[in-house]
Amino acid sequence: MAKRFENKVCIVTGATSGIGRAVALQLGREGGCVVVLGRSTEHGREVVREIKAAGGEAIFARADVGKDAHLQAAVRRTLARWHRVDVLISNAAEMTYLPLVDLPPKEWDTLMNVNMRALFRLCQLCLPHMKQGSIVAVSSVHAHQTTANLVPYATSKGAIEAFVRGLSQEIAHTHARINAVAPGAVDTPMLWDNPNVKSGREKITGQVGSPKELAAAICFLAAAESSFINGTTLVADGGRLAAL
Repeated sequence: MAKRFENKVCIVTGATSGIGRAVALQLGREGGCVVVLGRSTEHGREVVREIKAAGGEAIFARADVGKDAHLQAAVRRTLARWHRVDVLISNAAEMTYLPLVDLPPKEWDTLMNVNMRALFRLCQLCLPHMKQGSIVAVSSVHAHQTTANLVPYATSKGAIEAFVRGLSQEIAHTHARINAVAPGAVDTPMLWDNPNVKSGREKITGQVGSPKELAAAICFLAAAESSFINGTTLVADGGRLAAL
C-alpha cells in the first residue's frame, strides 16, 4: 500500500471505536503520525498499540471533545510532539432519540458541543499550524433525509456541511482544504445501540457499510490525491439516499 500519509501529523476524534478507529488505523498503516482522541483510555491505548504494531507512530490523548479545555490540551500535546498539524478528522458524535418537545435543553447543548462546536474549535486551533493541511468532517445522510426524534442530530450534521462550505471559502487562499463525508448506515456501535433500531421501530434496510469502507472515503479526502476537492460533501451511503 502506498504511504500517502508518510510523516503527516493526523488528529482523529472519536478514534477509539467505529469509523474513527478505522480511520486512525488506516492513517497509521499509511505512515501517519496519529493522535488518537477519545474518551476511553483502554480503547485508545489499544488503537495506539495496533498502529505501532503495524509500524506506525501514534499517541493517545484522552478527550471529551465537548469540552474546550480537552481540545486545547490535545492540540498543545500534538504541537509539542510534532510542531504542526497536517490532517484533522472530526468524527466524534452523539445522538439523542427524544421528541424535540421532550428534549432537555442541556442535552441539545451537549450534542451540539460534541457534534458541531468541536469541529469549529479544532479548526480554530489547528489551521494556524497547517501548511498544506486537509480537514475532513464526518456528517451523515441525516443532514439530507432524516426521521422523527432525531432533530438535534440531523441539525448538527446539516450545520457541519454548511460550515464546510463556508470555511472552504475563508481558507481558499491558503494551502488547507476542508470537506465532509456523509455516511449512511454503518456497522458501528452507534447504529446498533440506537434504541429505535433495537426496538424494531427503525428498520435497517439496504446496504450496511463497514468502518473500513468509510475510512477509505475519509482518507481519500484527507490525502493529496484529492487536492482539487474543497468545500464539498461526499455521500458514502451504499446508495441509500438515491433509493429514498
